[in-house]
Amino acid sequence: MTSVFIEPLDVLVLRGNQLFGDPGSYGESLVPPWPSVAAGAIRSSMLARDGDPSAFGEGRWEHPSLGTPSRPGSFTVAAFHLARRNGNRVEPLFKPPADLVIERAGDGMVTRRMEPAEIVRELKSSNPLPLLPILPQEKRTKPDTGFWLNGAGWSSYLLNKPIIKDHLVESRNLWGYDLRVGIGLKAAARHVEEGKLFSVNAVAFKPDVGFLVRMGGADLTTDDFLRFGGDGRGARMQLVEADWPQPDLERIARTGRARVVLTSPGLFEQGWLPTGVSLVDGKFRFELHGVRARLVAAVVPRAEVVSGFDIANSLPKPALRAVPAGGVYWLDDLDATPDALRKLAEAGLWPSELHNDPRRAEGFNRMTLAVY
Repeated sequence: MTSVFIEPLDVLVLRGNQLFGDPGSYGESLVPPWPSVAAGAIRSSMLARDGDPSAFGEGRWEHPSLGTPSRPGSFTVAAFHLARRNGNRVEPLFKPPADLVIERAGDGMVTRRMEPAEIVRELKSSNPLPLLPILPQEKRTKPDTGFWLNGAGWSSYLLNKPIIKDHLVESRNLWGYDLRVGIGLKAAARHVEEGKLFSVNAVAFKPDVGFLVRMGGADLTTDDFLRFGGDGRGARMQLVEADWPQPDLERIARTGRARVVLTSPGLFEQGWLPTGVSLVDGKFRFELHGVRARLVAAVVPRAEVVSGFDIANSLPKPALRAVPAGGVYWLDDLDATPDALRKLAEAGLWPSELHNDPRRAEGFNRMTLAVY
């Protein structure tokens, strides 16, 4: 695996799935963007370095790592996160999972975890799973947003240890917004179309803040510059050493329970149910890459839509409904060795290692395991 730090050299236009460009329209930026943004920028750099991107797009050249547009090679994005540099090391920053609730308490912060509990018969719910995630609190409060977990916080979360104030980083300390105005152009004449004005919220990162990418199958030996995000803004890509927090797979295998936490959007055929889950004798069974278990509870944020643009074929990519990063699934009756759990974490929630869906190479369906 290779880790690179992508540091913006300008504001970034990180478009989501909303239409833009109509007169008077307003475009929000998505932070962090989908992992496909990083995958596309890095692959474009590799193609420009190694050969003819046009021949690759037309299927006339098979790249040793990237394969072809229809048959991806060994390149894949395994992790894509916000990050900040501290000296010679780069620390990834993680979006708080959906089962972690952050609240302000005076001048401090309080974090609470949802815990699966049996459903009272009198309580009717559309939840088909046997347990329902419950947030223990004395009185109802509104959770706070705009926080990220640093490396120490993510390690504590994976081990089911307390999250303290020092583990939290506020968004305002990482980036700000810079409103920009765009104009519409006539493609043939290349001049301004009257009345075609729109606004977009560009993202201005603080110094030493950017994105950390971990990928396999990438033959990178030197630093490079990238066209990153909408409008092809500049960014510098540097090979770095990064401290990636790891789960305690020995403990998870020993206790026979685990939490599956999405670290990138999940594109699943069954909607909110992850790949590998099937209904057997009234129970939701999970079986994937040598890991067997029972799905007993889940907390899933509201679905988002993932799309994009296929440059090779000059077509928009299909719009797909996705489970956002941070979705959490609880498993019990876990039957797996630490090696099988490691294989699952490395492969992600995809059917098999031979599955060559282009979205796999782009970094979707990535997950980690946490103590339950």
